[in-house]
Amino acid sequence: MLLESYDSQGLLNITSVLGKTSMAGVSAWRGDLVLVEGVMREGATNPNDRNPPKLLIHQAAMLADNEKILFINGMVYLLDSLEAFVEKYKSALTPETLALIYVENIAGNLEVEIGGVKFKLLPYSEGMVWNETMELLYIEKSDLKGQSAEDKVVTVYESAKGFKFKAETVDYPTALGKTIEVKREASYGPV
Repeated sequence: MLLESYDSQGLLNITSVLGKTSMAGVSAWRGDLVLVEGVMREGATNPNDRNPPKLLIHQAAMLADNEKILFINGMVYLLDSLEAFVEKYKSALTPETLALIYVENIAGNLEVEIGGVKFKLLPYSEGMVWNETMELLYIEKSDLKGQSAEDKVVTVYESAKGFKFKAETVDYPTALGKTIEVKREASYGPV
């Protein structure tokens, strides 16, 4: 399975869900997806013995079969991080891959194609991506009652497939020109 392969390569970080769904041949995962690995630790012999990743899709949820990624949801701080995602995972991406990504440095909904994948992009300011996605797709907690953690990702995917996404469709260079500067409050970190 594709997700298990990514896991063995150390690409699935802070995993909270990883397993088979009730959809035949499809697995689900939730956690942080590595886009750029950290450097190897000094004297390491295990290829997965690395410093922390340099770039991630945070709070991600993914569905995949043996060969391709069906669905990816999560958050990136910078729009140009998606280039690293497409480059790293291109062998598993198809035009049918459903990509619903929150981006901190955009001000409005955008639909953009990168490397043959159409990304539905939403501005992100704070909150849990999973909860924000559930709210966006009008999924109630009762809709998930009795489902396994893996099948909850399937429910989100099925809802996202039918969701009417209102966004400006632009090419990638235009989208990069629409990024904004993110200002953080000084309240971050210990007091």
